[in-house]
Amino acid sequence: MDFDNIIENAPALIITYGTQIVIAIAIFVVGKWLAKKISNAIVSAMTKKDIDKTINSFVGSIANTVLLAFVIIAALGQLGIQTASFVAIIGAAGLAVGFALQGSLSNFASGVLLILFRPIRSGDFVEAAGQAGVISEVGIFSTIMKTGDNKVIIIPNSNIMGGNITNYSMESTRRIDMVVGIAYDADLRKAKEVLEDIVSKEDRILKDPAVTIAVAELADSSVNFVLRPWVNSGDYWPTKFSLLETIKLRFDEENIGIPFPQLDVHLQKD
Repeated sequence: MDFDNIIENAPALIITYGTQIVIAIAIFVVGKWLAKKISNAIVSAMTKKDIDKTINSFVGSIANTVLLAFVIIAALGQLGIQTASFVAIIGAAGLAVGFALQGSLSNFASGVLLILFRPIRSGDFVEAAGQAGVISEVGIFSTIMKTGDNKVIIIPNSNIMGGNITNYSMESTRRIDMVVGIAYDADLRKAKEVLEDIVSKEDRILKDPAVTIAVAELADSSVNFVLRPWVNSGDYWPTKFSLLETIKLRFDEENIGIPFPQLDVHLQKD
């Protein structure tokens, strides 16, 4: 009897469930196509903004996966399957993965910010996360830095974003700050003229802004000049080293004393 009822109701069952199946398939096919289109549009927009290719592909992949998950849930719902449990499972799984990858996600988010706002770039000389060196690569999870003695340091991006960043290469020019001390019995005007002459003969020093040469302090054992020339960022260290050497040699030639710490010991006989 039940079999006969099934036979009799077969056309209605086919129409009802067949329609649901067709609609579910249509939702899946169209939804998958839309998910791909949307993720590609996101990648295209990020590419136009000159964002790193690694981030573009990663974000596009995540967007496509999330959208596809919603499409599958919608298609299953059309078939009459209760999807609330699927949503709960996906949510719980996402939460668990988030806790498990907390450090990695923090580094990823910091990497995205570093690439978006670009406080540091490849080739910049910076101080960050307690290290100083030239940036070789800013990656998704970590930044590679090379020190002056050719050591390679890999720093998690969250450490960089979590502290101060000093970028010595961001501006095209830098000021050299030097303090030059002379003895109290030295000729002050002559010392200043010598410093001015040294600066005028150093081609790497820029004419604008003008160099500052002035008496800054009457210290305990010396009269201290400040010498503040401006140079191109790439010439900072060579110019500073050259100035220090030239100042010492010229002061020796001109008999201008440079004081240094001394300790006088007096012996008294009883």
